[in-house]
Amino acid sequence: MNYSELYENKKRGTFDFPIELYYVDASSPRYQMPLHWHLEYELILIMQGHFYLSVDGKDYQMSAGDCAWIGDGVVHGGIPNDCIYECVVFDLGTLLHDTPVCARSAAEFMADERGCTGVFRKGSRQAELADMLFDSMEREQKGYEWTTVGLMWQLMGSLIGLKTTSDSVPKKRRQIIRLKNVLAYIRDNYENTVTLQELAEVADMAPRYFCRAFSSMTGKTPIEYLNYYRIEQAGERLLLTEDSVTEIALSCGFNDMSYFSKTFAKYKGVSPTAFRNAQI
Repeated sequence: MNYSELYENKKRGTFDFPIELYYVDASSPRYQMPLHWHLEYELILIMQGHFYLSVDGKDYQMSAGDCAWIGDGVVHGGIPNDCIYECVVFDLGTLLHDTPVCARSAAEFMADERGCTGVFRKGSRQAELADMLFDSMEREQKGYEWTTVGLMWQLMGSLIGLKTTSDSVPKKRRQIIRLKNVLAYIRDNYENTVTLQELAEVADMAPRYFCRAFSSMTGKTPIEYLNYYRIEQAGERLLLTEDSVTEIALSCGFNDMSYFSKTFAKYKGVSPTAFRNAQI
């Protein structure tokens, strides 16, 4: 399994300004953030409420004013709680090209397997810079591209300044690679029947040990995560298509409508029909 298939294959911004801004609230189709990864970097800023972020198996509770820097290739996801958040996703290599004065530090920064990934609390220098960066992109005043790139450089400088020679490659790297393989398999096959044995084979682990490792990194059993992912896909289709509830359930891997409705209510708090009607 080539786990590179998992990453979000979406163009970010434009070639000259490869940064994309997203505003996310409860009405957004992808309010929840299933575990995923991509080759771009990501900056998240919490505007309101709380956000429970998982990064390479480590959990953080974020509140308004906190920010998170996510390196390329880092597995991450989150659960919002009465939350409004913004994020920018960007190709750091393209964004910072033709800047030889900082070429060496930029190369070292991007060579770090976790890319200085971390959560920074409200009031920290990193959170203040992130807030200014988001404000610049929201306003889009004349010259905002210069301001945004300048703030990005400042943010990178502050992150590099926090690193020490004692920083080491995460010990769970092998488990993370296995997790990426399993997430890729779920993404490619959630519409079909998927068994625990299949997922364990993808991870190249015995089912018993696979369940333990997967749960420790995601907070869910493999089958719980599979159902969670299926429900997220079903919720998006309920909002963006006119397909019937039965058609959506079947297309998302549920062959039992009663079980689908029960599982949907477990994760969304309402029935599929009520969920669709509430967004009209």
